[in-house]
Amino acid sequence: MVQKILQHKTRILFAVFVAGCAAHGLAEVKFAECPKCDRRFRIAADGRSVTVNLSRIGPGEKEAVAARAAAYLARATLPPASDPKARPLMGWSSWNTFGIGISEAIILETARAMATNGLAAAGYRYVNIDDGFFNGHGADGRLRFHPTRFPNGMKPVVDGIHALGLKAGIYSDAGADTCGSMWGGGPGGKDLAGIGAGLYGHDAEDCALHFGELGFDFIKVDFCGGKKLHLDERTRYTEIASAIRATGRTDVRFNICRWAFPGTWAAEVAESWRTTGDIRANWKSVRQIVGENLYLSAYAKPGHFNDMDMLEVGHRVGQVKTTFGKSDSGLTADEEAAHFGLWCLLSSPLLLGCDVRTIPADTFALVTNPYLLAMGQNDLGLQAYVAVREGDAYVLVKDADRKFGPSRYVALYNAGDAAHEFAVHAEQLDLGGRIEAFDLVDRSDVGAFRDVVHVTVAPHAARFFRFDAATRLERTVYEAETAFLTDYQELSPAEKAGTAAPAEQKGASGGVAVRFLGGRASNDLVWREVNVIRGGRRRLEFRVNSPDDRFFFVQVDGDVPRKVAVAATGGAFRTVSIALDLVPGLHAIRLFNPSAWAPDVDALVLGEVERPPSLVSQIML
Repeated sequence: MVQKILQHKTRILFAVFVAGCAAHGLAEVKFAECPKCDRRFRIAADGRSVTVNLSRIGPGEKEAVAARAAAYLARATLPPASDPKARPLMGWSSWNTFGIGISEAIILETARAMATNGLAAAGYRYVNIDDGFFNGHGADGRLRFHPTRFPNGMKPVVDGIHALGLKAGIYSDAGADTCGSMWGGGPGGKDLAGIGAGLYGHDAEDCALHFGELGFDFIKVDFCGGKKLHLDERTRYTEIASAIRATGRTDVRFNICRWAFPGTWAAEVAESWRTTGDIRANWKSVRQIVGENLYLSAYAKPGHFNDMDMLEVGHRVGQVKTTFGKSDSGLTADEEAAHFGLWCLLSSPLLLGCDVRTIPADTFALVTNPYLLAMGQNDLGLQAYVAVREGDAYVLVKDADRKFGPSRYVALYNAGDAAHEFAVHAEQLDLGGRIEAFDLVDRSDVGAFRDVVHVTVAPHAARFFRFDAATRLERTVYEAETAFLTDYQELSPAEKAGTAAPAEQKGASGGVAVRFLGGRASNDLVWREVNVIRGGRRRLEFRVNSPDDRFFFVQVDGDVPRKVAVAATGGAFRTVSIALDLVPGLHAIRLFNPSAWAPDVDALVLGEVERPPSLVSQIML
């Protein structure tokens, strides 16, 4: 009877598969024998056909595997966003390729290329004009446009972009002068037309011009001029956000470009904020930017994202067409795939920086890969976090379809200069049972595993997977660097500013701990979503390192704080713990010290359920 039921279910799944094929206009479903091939099925690059490898399918699995292929085929179409501003921005920016050497013709030709070559259809809808379009402010306070680059002004450009069904983006500076006027942007050197072209002193007028009269939909605001005038970042960007709101436009997307994580306040005023210096078309730059974003997962949420800067895809070794000198040596194919995939996994805005009028075919296939795009273009708004680290090798993970569900995106990222063999343990990803693995770049089904899988990754490369597990396990280890640090910022050194921050530390799991915690109540650490599956008496174990006798408070869900004393640990990490009752569900666990430094914190370990002693034990005691 059980066998008949299973056969009936697989027939239903196969029917779903056939229906899925019809819905997606598939030319055909192919079944082939390929003993040398290691994939169970592979979806064609155009997403219209799939080949199932009978050599990798066991007896009676054909229909079930075919149904799984149909499910993946359906994922090639991204569902619409619940909120147009909920997902990271996708589009193109002029800076990486053209610098200040832009013009009306370049912008409109780029927009037409995006509208017709498939980029817009894949989601790249913003055409962003960076530094170099203006010519200072006139005596009447009105922003002037460059007389030779944009002789007709900006209105025909914006209207032309909108006529193609795309969005238009613009640029300015929080100060009086733009970055191009100080540092240049191409072989022409400094752009004197950027002097006095910034927003400072012109917030209301310029925002009314950009978002009212001209109809721009996005603005990136730099801080070269702001730094020159020694302006306060939070004050200035808040003023600019207020000026944007005063125009009556609620759909404008605002990007803070301060070249470092500005502070948790940024999410109150902008949809995205730059976390690093400018990217360049070489691996050293890409690796550095990834490194600076590995521990920022707590600060991303729907509609608000860490911006890792524009993409340098399309600038391969020997094919570089930027205007920024010999340091732009280009990327290899592996480096390019790692670059793009990690930007997706970390939910950064995706702004192409190459000349999309001549984008290489393989780069186009990479940046329009729906399985990679789905890692960032979804309503969860999650940035992946580091689950495991071994030197320069990282396992990053985040949920796929829903929070705490059995499907997760996983990246095996090898930043090093030699190949690395990963041993990926399912429990480290909070997954259990049989796990089906799908290779997102190759668009193919790798197979299934339990407990552990070994994958070798080339240097300067990453492999991206979706793991579909039988069950989701309770996460027991919460690294401190994945927690929300309320006062976190990168504009000033953490110790000098007295703000908690993740830092490399010997002996810490993953090599990173949170330091400089305490001194005031707001300088705290909060694991905002500790998901408890097994309710009961649980032990919360904290791995800490303290140079002297210190203490901290533990507060769960806003309840009465509990004080935990820590004796000097002699430079090593030690475990201190408390026990308390936790019901199943989400809990916020906060560590703080309102009056003095707390110890450095490595991780929280959610211990096993503690059972009450038996009656005999109680009598013996």
